[in-house]
Amino acid sequence: MKNASHSVFEDVFALLCAGLFVAFGIFLFQSQELMVGGAAGLALLSTYVFPLEFGLLFFLINLPFYYLAWRQISKRFMVNTFISVTTVSLFSEWVPQFVDLSRIDPIFAAVFGGILIGVGMLIMFRHSSSLGGLGILAFYLQNRFNIRAGTFQLCVDTLILSVSFLFIDAYLVLISILAALCLNMVISLNHRPERYSLPQSAKPVESSTDIDSNADNADHLHPQNG
Repeated sequence: MKNASHSVFEDVFALLCAGLFVAFGIFLFQSQELMVGGAAGLALLSTYVFPLEFGLLFFLINLPFYYLAWRQISKRFMVNTFISVTTVSLFSEWVPQFVDLSRIDPIFAAVFGGILIGVGMLIMFRHSSSLGGLGILAFYLQNRFNIRAGTFQLCVDTLILSVSFLFIDAYLVLISILAALCLNMVISLNHRPERYSLPQSAKPVESSTDIDSNADNADHLHPQNG
């Protein structure tokens, strides 16, 4: 059964919700100086080098990748990804104005933050979107040079976490690995479209008498999905 395409309203509302999930997860990570992979990880690393906020850096890092999304995937995917990235960039700046964390355990922040980001990304995937950046590049490299997207993404995330040893404590890097595990578990366990379909009700076997009696009314029957 093929699902109908989401409407523009459904896409926008879902991507706003997803952006809030991701932004709050990033907020938890920043509160404990934790790290994450992908373009968000590059933006977090960049905050230690440049006197700019995460939201602006995340938005700027993703700019070069929209062309790849347009050419290699689809216009709709590019537009939706732009909405997602912009939403995360803005919400990551606004969340600290509404939330004040007096105390939070770093391990809880890693686990819950990873789950929040994973759920946000899952919503984005279901609405033809992404967090942009390295995910788009990985897709391009796989199509153009036959470099497996998962392998490329793993290598980049490993590099980001390795470089983060220069800026944060080793203990926090290890906790960040736990966060990445939670994030990827959410996606890998739920982003499996082949597992989910509407249950089909079993049709009772009709007797020959029923078939004969229904034959006279066949002209009045219409397929429900027709």
